[in-house]
Order: sequence, then C-alpha cells, then structure tokens
Amino acid sequence: MKNNIKALRKQKGLRQEDLANQLGVTRQTINAIENNKYNPTLELAIKLGKLFRTPVEEIFQLEDK
Repeated sequence: MKNNIKALRKQKGLRQEDLANQLGVTRQTINAIENNKYNPTLELAIKLGKLFRTPVEEIFQLEDK
C-alpha cells in the first residue's frame, strides 16, 4: 500500500516526532509507515485522516499487483 503521509506531514511543517506525539505512536512507527514498511491499523489511519483533514482513501492507495 502506498501513502502520501510524508508530503502531508511536510505541508503542515511537522517533524516525524511531532506527528507521532499527536497520534500517540512512536517516531519509528511514522517512519515505517512513510517508507511503506508498515500498514497502520484502521484506528491509526482514521486518526491520520482526521489530523490532516483528508479522507483516508486519499492518504492510502492500494498498489496494483
């Protein structure tokens, strides 16, 4: 699954650590999501959508196989 978390985070002027603190996760979790090494839980995906005021399906895209 692809995502545009990094771009959205940078638009808000947030560091990975800032975003992690707002979401109650570690910076390593944010790094793993941004690098497509970890798919967040549904709960975390919804939190990201609310924080960025963006529908979840615009943040995360399924890759064609």
